[in-house]
Amino acid sequence: MKAFILDVDGVMTDGKFYYSQEGKIMKQFGPDDNDGLSLLKPYIEICFVTGDRKGFAISKKRIADDMKFPLHLVSTIRRVEWIAQNYPLDQVIYMGDGIFDHYVMKKVAYSIATADADPLARQYANHVTQRSGGNRAVAEACLHVLERFFQPYNPDALPDEQIKLSGEWAV
Repeated sequence: MKAFILDVDGVMTDGKFYYSQEGKIMKQFGPDDNDGLSLLKPYIEICFVTGDRKGFAISKKRIADDMKFPLHLVSTIRRVEWIAQNYPLDQVIYMGDGIFDHYVMKKVAYSIATADADPLARQYANHVTQRSGGNRAVAEACLHVLERFFQPYNPDALPDEQIKLSGEWAV
């Protein structure tokens, strides 16, 4: 596998958008997902896609600025085309939750849906997490990908010092 591509809204977040009179002001991102991604990063390229143009700056702050992963604005109905232009479809793992994500899931090598994903996404996913989007589903998916395609995470050993873990406690 060459790439792990994740949708943002409903996967990294709880899928809710918070609005004020000025417009979209907030998204809720869950805990531990960046740590799971840190464990997986040495094995595979990781990037994120979002179709949320109005909330792009919010997603960019968390994904690109804070977590240092590439983030691309890609229409939810043009994702298969975008992925095919950038990666061999048979070497992509995709994680999504939305009503149109099953189109991608049918074309890539391996797909993961969150527990609270749209029924079509869950139906076409190769794996469905036990956790919901924004509630450690990505961390769970990372451990699954490590076990299935690379080297299982060993909870009895500290991660390699080369892996930069998230959180203010990490030095």
